[in-house]
Amino acid sequence: MLADNIRNQSDRLAEEIIRIRRRIHANPELSFEEEETARLIEKTLDSWGIPHDRVAGTGVTGLIKGALPGNYLVLRADIDALPIQEANSCEYRSRKPGIMHACGHDVHAAALLGTIRILNDMAGQLNGTIRFLFQPGEELLPGGALKVLESGLLENPKPDFMIAQHVYPELPAGNFGFRPGAYMASTDEIYISIHGTGGHGALPHLLVDPVLIGSHIVVGLQQVISRKIPAGIPAVLSFGRFDAQGSTNVVPPVANLAGTFRIMDETWRARAHKEIIQTAEGIAQSMGASVECRIVNGYPSLSNDPALTETATSLAVQYAGAENVHLLPLRMTGEDFARYAQIIPALFYRLGTGGDKKKNPVHHPEFDVDETSIRHGTGLLAFLAASLTKKR
Repeated sequence: MLADNIRNQSDRLAEEIIRIRRRIHANPELSFEEEETARLIEKTLDSWGIPHDRVAGTGVTGLIKGALPGNYLVLRADIDALPIQEANSCEYRSRKPGIMHACGHDVHAAALLGTIRILNDMAGQLNGTIRFLFQPGEELLPGGALKVLESGLLENPKPDFMIAQHVYPELPAGNFGFRPGAYMASTDEIYISIHGTGGHGALPHLLVDPVLIGSHIVVGLQQVISRKIPAGIPAVLSFGRFDAQGSTNVVPPVANLAGTFRIMDETWRARAHKEIIQTAEGIAQSMGASVECRIVNGYPSLSNDPALTETATSLAVQYAGAENVHLLPLRMTGEDFARYAQIIPALFYRLGTGGDKKKNPVHHPEFDVDETSIRHGTGLLAFLAASLTKKR
């Protein structure tokens, strides 16, 4: 059976792929600076005799052509790291101060390499065409996905499907998670400057206090979520920064807010931007101040193609067993894979990487994975690719 064959191959490759993952983990690179990582991927592909090209600067891509007619599928892994100081003490911990693979992109890249090796070895039995894509810059706006799309790589022909898997410490190794339809949120950045009149804190009647006004804006903007956006649409507005360079008795003339707005509906995303600006301006004007409000569009919301997700979930049950395949909850984090999903039937699913000591969330300085998860991720991705390229 195909599943058994791929499972055996992923087990055989496991040690080699784990070594590759550890090399990537120990040598992390920030978004759009992944030159060393790209060279390691290229060297590995060269050693296997698999042709490849560069895309979007530090991205690597190539094709595996099956001997039989079928669908055109793209498999994507991101390769950049985060500006986080690693706190783990493992032998493969980051060698670069202040940079860490805290979101599992090292796992994504290594698992995709293993998948490529399996698929290339069985190309004579494959249908269709499979493009592999090691994408740079997922963690930094405007995101590497946009640069890939601008390169024209995924045009003429346009792929039939596109897939990515992502680590998920909430599930143990050997488990997988899927969710059809809306899954992840858009990721917009909100910047608000409140301009008032500073002065002595003991003389508030002479001031237009931007700190007080900023506080009202933080509270007032929550009404955009609770009273403007329909209750059935998940949305979040959070401010993580409030800068006012005054003192205990000095009120500054300017205060600055910075936050994030996330939602799972693109129509209401645009409407909410207008509501945020109008509400902030209205509060400031009613209290005698002025504001500058800037909204930076981030990644769009991510929606998994329902039919593709249903098919892939059934295949995952065949490969891993029904007890190891789960329905994922909605998630308000974001992903630039969403850009692909806007124009290509796409699936973004989760690879369980948790274990007894591997449950720290992503973006945590002690994040790590149960490395047995890598062979499971390698195997399922190869099985999905070999199955989905067959015309149905």
